[in-house]
Amino acid sequence: MEKKLEKGGSINSLMPGKLKMKKLCPEMDFPDLSLHNNYIAKFLSLDVYKTLSDRKTPYGFTIDQVIQSGVDNPGNPFNLTMGCVAGDEESYEVFKELLDLVIEDKHGGYKTTDVHKSDTNPENVVGGDDLDPNYVLISRVRAGRNIRGFRLPPHCTRGERRFLEQAIVEVLGSLSGELKGKYVAVKSLSEPDQKQMIENHLLFEKPSCPLLLSTGMARDWPDGRGVWHNDEKSFLVWLNEEEHLKVVTVEKGGNLKAAFTRFCSGIKEVESKLKEKEFEIMWNEHLGYILTCPSNVGTGMRAAVHMKLPNMSKRGEFDEVLKRLRLEKRGTGCPGSQTESGILDISNADRLGFTEVQLVQMVVDGVKVLVEMEKRLEMEEGIEDLMPIQK
Repeated sequence: MEKKLEKGGSINSLMPGKLKMKKLCPEMDFPDLSLHNNYIAKFLSLDVYKTLSDRKTPYGFTIDQVIQSGVDNPGNPFNLTMGCVAGDEESYEVFKELLDLVIEDKHGGYKTTDVHKSDTNPENVVGGDDLDPNYVLISRVRAGRNIRGFRLPPHCTRGERRFLEQAIVEVLGSLSGELKGKYVAVKSLSEPDQKQMIENHLLFEKPSCPLLLSTGMARDWPDGRGVWHNDEKSFLVWLNEEEHLKVVTVEKGGNLKAAFTRFCSGIKEVESKLKEKEFEIMWNEHLGYILTCPSNVGTGMRAAVHMKLPNMSKRGEFDEVLKRLRLEKRGTGCPGSQTESGILDISNADRLGFTEVQLVQMVVDGVKVLVEMEKRLEMEEGIEDLMPIQK
């Protein structure tokens, strides 16, 4: 065989007949999702899989790569996970027979004919600068952005990741005033320094939970990853985490409006600087900002607070209260994690179908309700009269 190959022969002509690769029917490849609780199990029928099985995006992303995290991670009966990612901007069009169903269900009936709306004027937020600091420890606003013409983190190459790091850092280096700062590459940090920056909410963690690992976003870690922060460490840009870049603003205590104000001015400045360098942001009228996970398209924004809720978090009606307020809770680890300390990350549950201002307003109004409930429970008083109606 080796001698024939040296003479320019094809290896396929030398393979035994029974070893020749043969395309199998979609039924053979269709995943068993009978024990799964995620959006892929909910919407991926055999007929849809057959329709999509031969398709690829121009960058080579396939339906099996879209659904891999959902196949690998069944979830549990109490936590409906997404189970799908996009590998590039085109994924949302090429695999729309599946992703449109996921997006409509996840985002409260958002139809394929709907148009995304935006409002990043912080003056339109009522209140939000006076959340009780005895309960609200940190206020943060963050949103992802991706650069058109490059693959998304689950599918990008090392070269793309390194190019984007270099290009975006150059753009951020032109920021001035309150936004002026420096870039820190993850690979330049010792483990203790990484840990300290993570604890200080300046840096993202290495993906470690199965949901993220199965998407491929941890490949080549920490190559091409890092954080830009201003001198006050209140304005951050994370590079090549779950998106090409994620703008984060941080405010100690309960002034969520200040964090949102800095976010709005900062992200507009970053987008303007990118445009000057002829980089386009992934965006369209229907889905708004295009992000890796279908759960984040639209505004791509989370307005969040870290709250002390040791009493309320143990109540049986807590999840229903959050649902009615259109809020969600998270722990401090990977997606889907919870905490037993009574300190929770509380944020807007929606991304699409609402403007940025509307989402921040929901958090502001909802946090005030949660603080009042927690105070009542501390005094061993009832909270029935504080139960919100569904927003």
